[in-house]
Amino acid sequence: MDIEPVINASFDHFFSFTQEQVIQFAALTGDNNPIHLDADYAATTNFKRPIIHGMLGTTVFTKVLGTQFPGFGSIYLKQTVEYLRPMYVDTEYKAVFTIKSIQPEKHIAEIATDIYDVNTKKIVTRGVATMINDQKF
Repeated sequence: MDIEPVINASFDHFFSFTQEQVIQFAALTGDNNPIHLDADYAATTNFKRPIIHGMLGTTVFTKVLGTQFPGFGSIYLKQTVEYLRPMYVDTEYKAVFTIKSIQPEKHIAEIATDIYDVNTKKIVTRGVATMINDQKF
């Protein structure tokens, strides 16, 4: 990790998902809810178009926390998540990770995990990850 693991250190990660990735996630998980897969069905809902699976959106958390910030050696102990707004395919998002607390004697940190829609600047998902990493904290 190039960023010093101190309180308020943060890391941004930009990403988006394609409809093909949504289809793959549905196949992998078995969640074939038509709100994710059927544009005609989704048009009859409040969303008006298919939304991605909330859990697919939060896969960015494990990707970044396990490989970039804090990085290799990090193990999840806990993750809270609030889904505040829907996420859509082919939309750019920014995940923001911010260290909120560190327990150096236990090698544990709490890291805020927030996702923003890049265009609207609105938060779509927020949570807190509790991570252990003997080499980083």
